[in-house]
Amino acid sequence: MDKEAPNHDPAPGDQPALFLLSFRQRDELAALAARGGWHVVAARRGEAADRRFRASGARIAVVDARGSASLGLDAVRAIAEADALAAQAILVCVSRNDAALLGGFYDAGATHFLVSPFGEHEFQQALRFAARGTGDGEGDTRRGGRGMLGWRYDPARGSVQPTPALAALLDSGDRMTVRAGWRHVARDERHLLKTALRRLAREPGTAFAHALAPVGRVVQHLQRDPETGRIHALIEPLGDPPDIGAVLRDAMPPVRDEQGARQWIAHALDAGSSLAVAHVALARFDVVNMAYGRGAGDQLLRAASRRIEDAVAHSLGRRAIVARLSGATYAIATREPADALARATVAIEAALARPFVVVGELVPLGARISVATSREGDDAARLLRRAAEPLASEQVDGDRLDRLAIELRAAIEGGQIETLFQPQVAIASGSIAGVEALARWQHPRLGELGAEALFASAERAGLGTALSDHVQRIALEAAATWPTALSHLRLSINVTAHDVARTGFADMLLDRIDASGFPRARLTIEITESGLIAELGRAAGLLADLRRAGCRVAIDDFGTGYSSLAYLKALPLDYLKIDRQLSQDIAGTPRDRIVVRGVIDMARSLGLAVIAEGVETDEQLELLAKEGCQYYQGFLCARPLDVTALAALIEQRA
Repeated sequence: MDKEAPNHDPAPGDQPALFLLSFRQRDELAALAARGGWHVVAARRGEAADRRFRASGARIAVVDARGSASLGLDAVRAIAEADALAAQAILVCVSRNDAALLGGFYDAGATHFLVSPFGEHEFQQALRFAARGTGDGEGDTRRGGRGMLGWRYDPARGSVQPTPALAALLDSGDRMTVRAGWRHVARDERHLLKTALRRLAREPGTAFAHALAPVGRVVQHLQRDPETGRIHALIEPLGDPPDIGAVLRDAMPPVRDEQGARQWIAHALDAGSSLAVAHVALARFDVVNMAYGRGAGDQLLRAASRRIEDAVAHSLGRRAIVARLSGATYAIATREPADALARATVAIEAALARPFVVVGELVPLGARISVATSREGDDAARLLRRAAEPLASEQVDGDRLDRLAIELRAAIEGGQIETLFQPQVAIASGSIAGVEALARWQHPRLGELGAEALFASAERAGLGTALSDHVQRIALEAAATWPTALSHLRLSINVTAHDVARTGFADMLLDRIDASGFPRARLTIEITESGLIAELGRAAGLLADLRRAGCRVAIDDFGTGYSSLAYLKALPLDYLKIDRQLSQDIAGTPRDRIVVRGVIDMARSLGLAVIAEGVETDEQLELLAKEGCQYYQGFLCARPLDVTALAALIEQRA
């Protein structure tokens, strides 16, 4: 038997867990914490922070409220109320200008604070102070650690060691081979794990999402120890874990049907009680039901019902009832005042705003909610009808959009979505240097629909990712077979904010490019400014990966956001595309012209080429050229064209 040195390392799951919520500097703070030996579960949005904190297994929550004091205060309150009985610490980071709010944070449940500016040493020491207050001794930072899902890979041993909870779930024993571990990731999602492992070679931590039976959709948070090379993983269920919310559901009656709701309301009215009733209609449910099938729709209704139950239980407890009326509509009735029910509806909206997992995909849902209070002479039917009336007019417009969204799925699958190409012209020479691929749908009833309507419908149907993939693929395949006359042109394709948020998207896109045969060196990836704002840290990494792979990168619709100048210099870009409105402002007032000149000067000082969008007149073009703009696209040259018309235009201008 080989002799083996004693293993004094903590078992998987014993690495101290830390939950971090930072609205603006998530990645930076997560890296600081990881260097201190913490296993970080990090979030940028406050929605469901209480659930994610509970699921993380951490006793310490860091809420970085710098620049977002009100959001931070709400998050502290939610986390504190969600786990009031557990030994925990909540460290809040605030801006110096917000130090006067520390009393409010204390009242909300914060136990420690740190005022900016601070460095890594101060942050690590603050975590140590917080850790001391959460257990019997310093560093005892695990809450139910043996029940956490996670694993550790030790390269010296060549095996994976799951936590006891994961071992029991997978029936794997206390060790498994790497090959056995891979089998628990679906074959079509293993590339996500490969990408995450490659990132660990250059980053201290990363994460990826996949399906894990029997848990469902999960996020694996990976961290690598640079000294030992060991990889530590913490697995966070994307949906509610089986036990979360169970106590709350046991504390209130089950979801009733419409008859049960009418009986409860009638009894309360007969007893002379004043009631408040909310009508909740799930948005986009019919779209999902049609797109994914009745089985998926039933699963979605069960998940939505649980979220509504939990939100009502948190807010009103046994003082309210929840009833499913018909289809995807619910009623909540309570003897509490209307303002108490209004607060509960805010919690319901937030719960239903989180994406649902349907057939392995994240699907947005949302809700429309209206509230009515009882009046003298009301019966149950009249009160329920009055609660539903405000949503009736909204339903008409919603139905039109839902029909379009349902038709869109068939259009994607039937190949009815096509791409046209709008020329991008070099101003100095007048020659066409490239084109932007733009999606179009010839709708049989509505006529031609452009990219904006297409992607709005796709978002409503939960098909944003599918549409983006489809448009990118057909644009690349078309460009790869261009005639010789077009072989010199650059191609620009668009990626969305949803693409940016997808783990492993850079590798997926590069595989798609290579499979098409179109050369990377002639491809430009365009991302909208709004997409950058939503996921700035992730977007920066994605753009850097694509540039290293040989593509060029452009920021699209520049000038539509509010923080452009602050982050532009930090991103790996080649082109800046001026928004249509800015391009047209060049011919406006002297003040408008100064703004456009400033944007162009700034871009050129950063080494970026400037492309003006939406140019329609010779005057606009002349003024843009005078200010130093190098390229333009717009109706002054041509509308978006098919390949035949594009080739004819190239020949005509030769």
